[in-house]
Amino acid sequence: MREMPQSGPVDAAALPESVPDDEIPESIPAESKAIETSGATLHAVEAGPEDGKLLVLLHGFPEFWYGWHEAVVPLANAGYRVVVPDQRGYNLSAKPSAVRDYRIGELSRDVVDLIDAYDRETAAVAGHDWGAAVAWWLALHHEDRLSELVAVNVPHPTVFEEALRGSWDQRLKSWYMLAFQLPKLPEAVASAGNWRLATNALRDTSAPGTFTDEDLRRYRRAWNRDGAFEAMVNWYRAIVRDRPEPIKREVAVPTLVIWGAQDQFLARRLANESVDRCADGRLLAIEEASHWVVHEHPHRVAEAIADHADPLPPGARE
Repeated sequence: MREMPQSGPVDAAALPESVPDDEIPESIPAESKAIETSGATLHAVEAGPEDGKLLVLLHGFPEFWYGWHEAVVPLANAGYRVVVPDQRGYNLSAKPSAVRDYRIGELSRDVVDLIDAYDRETAAVAGHDWGAAVAWWLALHHEDRLSELVAVNVPHPTVFEEALRGSWDQRLKSWYMLAFQLPKLPEAVASAGNWRLATNALRDTSAPGTFTDEDLRRYRRAWNRDGAFEAMVNWYRAIVRDRPEPIKREVAVPTLVIWGAQDQFLARRLANESVDRCADGRLLAIEEASHWVVHEHPHRVAEAIADHADPLPPGARE
């Protein structure tokens, strides 16, 4: 095992912002932790047996750790040590001010540092939306640190780049990425009317009843944190300004792509093309699900993750 770095899990009091008493719903037997990475202090929620296989769940935009909340208990019960960070810029995690702090290499480095903080050689990593983009980058640049990859409703980076270059349909679906390049305006528009546009977007692009009033209360609270929404949008600004290319095209890590087939933001064909970029990949398409499949079918997604990534740590069956 790697030596435990000096930066690792620390008391939640070390977080940039105080943790609300109701941050973790009472139905989830989990704890908040602060994780020191080389670039930011991250808030994370951890659950499950301490000696279980490490499973990192990465949320997307415009969410935070809570996006995975309904999957935490079934995955912890399956035997994983489940760690769900607020990625940098989100909710209770640190919010660096510069756009360059949100480059994909920095974001993936946070996850490598998190794996180090738990004194593990490898972890299974599952990501949804932007979390999937970070997970793909990890698999391409730090494959020795991943045991398995699960990517939910975001394609392999090369597949996505080729789609943006060659498909007007995908360009139109991704119009908001260009809108987010404007300074200050996206933050002002999204927050108007108590975040009316942002909450309506979640509800209008998901199955009816997916996002409850309580869910949206929690999202509004996360978005309202000082500097949070600007930091979240800076992820989009950084990827357009930096335009990084992965060091290789094929993913060697065993990969499961989960895809809500009714996604309004990403063409379905990108799921199949992403699997084709994997040496050991397979696709689970959920026909009735939207981009927000983790919310609409959390237990089905959790079961698929457990089927793909053996929850028992190496040597547990000996």
